[in-house]
Amino acid sequence: MIKQHFSKFVAFFAVAIFMSSCTKDKCTREITYTQFTPIFMAESDMRQDATIVGSKDLKEPGKIYFYNNYIFINELREGIHIIDNTEPSSPQNMGFIEIKGNVDIAVKDNILYADNFMDLLAIDITDPLAPVQLSRQQDVFPILGNDANGNILAYYETEVITETVECNDNRWRRGWLTQVDFASPTAQSAGNASGGGQGVGGSMARFTIVDDFLYTVDNSNLNIFDITNGATPNPLGSSMVGWNIETIFPKDDMLFLGSSNGMFIYDISNRTNPIRLSEFWHVGACDPVFVQDDLAYVTLRSGNICDGFTDQMEVIDISNPSNPTLLKTYPMDNPHGLSIANNTLFLCEGDYGLKVFDVEDHMNIDELEHYKDFSTYDVIALPNNLLLVIGSDGFYQYDYSDVNNLELLSKITVH
Repeated sequence: MIKQHFSKFVAFFAVAIFMSSCTKDKCTREITYTQFTPIFMAESDMRQDATIVGSKDLKEPGKIYFYNNYIFINELREGIHIIDNTEPSSPQNMGFIEIKGNVDIAVKDNILYADNFMDLLAIDITDPLAPVQLSRQQDVFPILGNDANGNILAYYETEVITETVECNDNRWRRGWLTQVDFASPTAQSAGNASGGGQGVGGSMARFTIVDDFLYTVDNSNLNIFDITNGATPNPLGSSMVGWNIETIFPKDDMLFLGSSNGMFIYDISNRTNPIRLSEFWHVGACDPVFVQDDLAYVTLRSGNICDGFTDQMEVIDISNPSNPTLLKTYPMDNPHGLSIANNTLFLCEGDYGLKVFDVEDHMNIDELEHYKDFSTYDVIALPNNLLLVIGSDGFYQYDYSDVNNLELLSKITVH
């Protein structure tokens, strides 16, 4: 475990700097930044078994996962909404699995794997409305730190703040506003899974299943679990792969890891011994990855937490995975998750909505439509022309039979 003592913590990342006044005697500037406030919890409060309760409204939805006509929607650090999607035009919010600290899930053979802060839970969802927790693997994910009383730093609450500061404010250093006793936050982010007996996750995920192995990423490690006996995942260890790892995407015998600094490609021909083939570096930015055939599509976005000022999509040739090559860069507004079906790419643009592209010619992709006036975070294009989209204001389903005119089937609104 990482043990750190925090007496004070304030981390401000400024993403907009404007001179509001500058006179001979005084200089100020207006900045907008994200303030991170640490939330500490007792270990006993963090390790609580998964429980099923009645349906709840979506409040702060995170990642989405599709399995056997059910949609599982993460409620950030609270648990998982269970949506019966037998009729996509009329999805039914059936129940909620309370799992404190939950961010990611993956499913295979009716067993759902979910993080519970530093632990991994295995839950039988043969009947999704009567889930049964089968096991708990303790301390398989790193914690962020401890306070002087031994409480665990569970997560950071974030708040966007705009204020005016003096130009000579001694906290201002290279775009960061810092205070004494600074410790940088450790981000947790993204996974994807597909195949027989498995579910399908989005490009923002950090859990994925390949055959009988569950792969997860945290800020700096790639973790492997043998799930041959699905009820009791066997941790096989973890290896340091870099810093600020955010997402994981499987393709054949390879894993593609997205980080705030680049994309890493791993060979998993030997499922228990991933070997790094290459890395593709880019400017600092959040970095989901989607792979189709010999191409990797990587979105880079700016923002307070992403530590970047770039908004674009890169198309990378991975025909030789040991030597990925940038083919072309396309400017975007604020790209997040993405998904591809046939030659159609669906790309989430955050508060700028959803874009649809024809990528048959990846060197000259054509924007077909731009759906605005709603927020999008991640997207999954299923092979039956069903498009799942999650954002800060709700969960949307579209029929994409006509990619030039998506048909809205249903929406579950955030309350």
